[in-house]
Amino acid sequence: MVLLKIKFTQQRRVHLAQGLWLLSWTAVIWGAIIFCLGVYLKMELLRRDEVMDNTEIHVVPNILIIVGLASIGTNWVASCVCQDSLDATRFPRWKVLLLGWFAVAAVLCCLLISVVALSFALQGRLEESLKVGLRNGIRFYKDTDVPGRCYQKETIDRLQMEFRCCGNNNFKDWFEVQWVSSRYLNFTSKDVKDRIRSNVDGRYLLDGVPFSCCNPSSPRPCLRYTLTDNNAHFNYEYQSEELNLYSRGCRQALTDYYMELMNSTGPGVLSVILIQMSVILGMRYLQTAVEGIMALEDPEGESDGFLLEKGVKETMEDLKVKALIMLQFWLVDPIATEGSSEDADLEKAEKEASPTPAS
Repeated sequence: MVLLKIKFTQQRRVHLAQGLWLLSWTAVIWGAIIFCLGVYLKMELLRRDEVMDNTEIHVVPNILIIVGLASIGTNWVASCVCQDSLDATRFPRWKVLLLGWFAVAAVLCCLLISVVALSFALQGRLEESLKVGLRNGIRFYKDTDVPGRCYQKETIDRLQMEFRCCGNNNFKDWFEVQWVSSRYLNFTSKDVKDRIRSNVDGRYLLDGVPFSCCNPSSPRPCLRYTLTDNNAHFNYEYQSEELNLYSRGCRQALTDYYMELMNSTGPGVLSVILIQMSVILGMRYLQTAVEGIMALEDPEGESDGFLLEKGVKETMEDLKVKALIMLQFWLVDPIATEGSSEDADLEKAEKEASPTPAS
């Protein structure tokens, strides 16, 4: 049973080849766009690698980069096939390669679908990675003289100013860590001594935040210290003061930013999937129509184009048999082959060494 058979005249074959050529180059352009999106997302993730605990989320831009490059290559090949399909002497060279082309194009579509799924599935892992990474970043904020952490303060300050956020969950996270280096503490001061003695771990804790948490939209000068004491500042209420500092935590700000980036790739990825599937279907019709006209040896005659020569079940069985044959071919035991050749050489040597009987 031939699946979805269509009659193709010479004119329809020419129009199909021309339309596929344009569609292939459209897919090449979209492949380049997908590649650029992957590179941009990768760079944005690497820029803030210090505030991430792991790199699992990098699988999304990695797939985008690979699929973008592969899409450029496969669709460029498709455009070449479309050109050669109009010449009966040049098309046969693509006959064997087209089977591999269809396999690669199908894998590309599956990878693109996986990108869309992973963009949503990895949101929880991204939040957890940022939660641990930001917690460590805030804890090491003061270590400006420790090798490997020298730029941690600058990273956190720039991050909070760029994304208009403060702390991991909120600005209160700074109350739980010593974010002022001991190099800048006057240990002869009574206030410093009292704060260190009042803490079980001997840390200098403040109900204050770094300057990068200050919200420039606040109508009053930024208040950074003694934030929980209403009496320390004039006309100030700790519970209701919202404009003085950024209220949003950096974990939520970064999660929203990266999810927006990945979701923005969705329409582009879906467009590439639709275009790629159209190219695959059109290429199959073009292949079968041209091969049919070559078999009839009448370049100007009619030919049948179809998707599957047999039913779906029969086609899957044929593909399974071909795959098993190819697998057996590649899994031939080289030791057994070498041993059989050595046995043959030994047997030949024995025959040559044995005396011929006298007549």
